[in-house]
Amino acid sequence: MSDLLVITGLSGAGRSEFAKDLEDLGWFVIDRLPPDIATKVADLAVGPTAPWDRVAFALRADVTGGETLRAVSELRDSSERLRVVFLDCSTETLVRRYESSRRPHPSPAAGLEEAIEDERTLMDPVRAAADLVLDTSDLNVHELRDQVARLYGESDDRPMRTTITSFGYKHGLPRDADLILDCRFLPNPHWIPELRPLTGLDGPVREHVLSHEVTQEFLDQMGDLLGMLMPAYVAEGKSYLSIALGCTGGRHRSVAVAETVAEMLRGREFDPVVTHRDIGR
Repeated sequence: MSDLLVITGLSGAGRSEFAKDLEDLGWFVIDRLPPDIATKVADLAVGPTAPWDRVAFALRADVTGGETLRAVSELRDSSERLRVVFLDCSTETLVRRYESSRRPHPSPAAGLEEAIEDERTLMDPVRAAADLVLDTSDLNVHELRDQVARLYGESDDRPMRTTITSFGYKHGLPRDADLILDCRFLPNPHWIPELRPLTGLDGPVREHVLSHEVTQEFLDQMGDLLGMLMPAYVAEGKSYLSIALGCTGGRHRSVAVAETVAEMLRGREFDPVVTHRDIGR
């Protein structure tokens, strides 16, 4: 039986671009599929005689409420290999995208922001039912393509696809994280003039952050926590895990710790994707 990926989310968050990127990776993709016929199409596309190994449906926007959630529930009942990704995005970014494209929002609300918030409310139950929530607010088309390639570029037997993201609290919390850990109590390289222009990817900053006893204790306890949580998540059938590590600006401490945690997990047979959301700010 084929793998089936359902792409859903907010209008303007990048469903069609996501679908194109999957197609470039060799997936058989049906874009703008009406939710009410998704189950019937799945019977043909991922059945025992289907010629495709990997199939993706990008579901059309749900402006009536309930159609997408019903489709996801029915597809889960019919396919053991279903995964659902929900593309989220901040209202501010969606307004900017719609204003630049001059396309109308599918919601019938009078104002653009009201239309976005109405759809967000309608789609909240679908977001809660998704296996992966991906926030595209800070991603351009090239960065989105890279994310798709990292997550879905190859068929593999990883029990749980894991992402680690560093971020700065002053730029806002990641919207798609399962676990958020605060690194702001660690010694801050920002106050050392020769380290300030560097990042946690540079040796001197990383050595400074990791040289303190409090950092090592933090990493040891985080290792114990993840050592307990991750096998339990796998046993429960969780397909994706997003870990976010934050410091004030997202350039020094959280970056160094994120890279160290990724190395730790690679030694435990996980292969996390690492991104540094605010390193360039």
